[in-house]
Amino acid sequence: MSKKVIVLLSGGLDSATVLYQSVGDGYECYALSFDYQQRHRRELKSAYAIATAAGVKEHQVVRFDLRQWGGSALTDDNLDLPKERSLEQMSQEIPITYVPARNTIFLSFGLSYAEAIGAEGVYVGVNALDYSGYPDCRPDYIKAMQTAFDLGTKQGREGNGIKIFTPLIDLKKTEIIQLGNQLGVPWEKTWSCYTGNDLACGVCDACRLRLAAFAELGLDDPLPYQEG
Repeated sequence: MSKKVIVLLSGGLDSATVLYQSVGDGYECYALSFDYQQRHRRELKSAYAIATAAGVKEHQVVRFDLRQWGGSALTDDNLDLPKERSLEQMSQEIPITYVPARNTIFLSFGLSYAEAIGAEGVYVGVNALDYSGYPDCRPDYIKAMQTAFDLGTKQGREGNGIKIFTPLIDLKKTEIIQLGNQLGVPWEKTWSCYTGNDLACGVCDACRLRLAAFAELGLDDPLPYQEG
């Protein structure tokens, strides 16, 4: 019987690398993406393209609306996206692009999907070294969620818990790109930009982090940009 895992797939650089890593680890992969009415729903197009390229067994998209209460520049049009910030500025505080409890919501869906199909685990592309410093991307958070996975499921209580796989959590963005290159990730199909435009803006935090990492490696980012 095939080993199954759920892969949380946003369409971004990190989640694409995680998907290709899970394939490389020998798993039958079930991709799970989320349409939460985010400003950058353009990423879902990339998620579909990457899932297709990786040959996943199934790709589900869960739809709900976090714009109902906002609280983030990604879900509230009244909040401006940070732009043209330096890496130092990005590292000073948790940015307004943090979506309240987003990874807790995503992991909960992933857990339900995993238990329903008898999967071994959930792969997620969280990264603790990213300049964003999101609270739900850190090792202590993942450890706490693993406890919730173990205690909150039939599978976990019976001693066959669903594991959270975080292969990128201790990697720098440059190291993630290097890993993705080894795995054959098609960067031209990915999407990082926080704007809802057809072209990446080049100046939001996500674009700047991505461009800086490719530049540090002496590589060209294959995505077309409006600026930067």
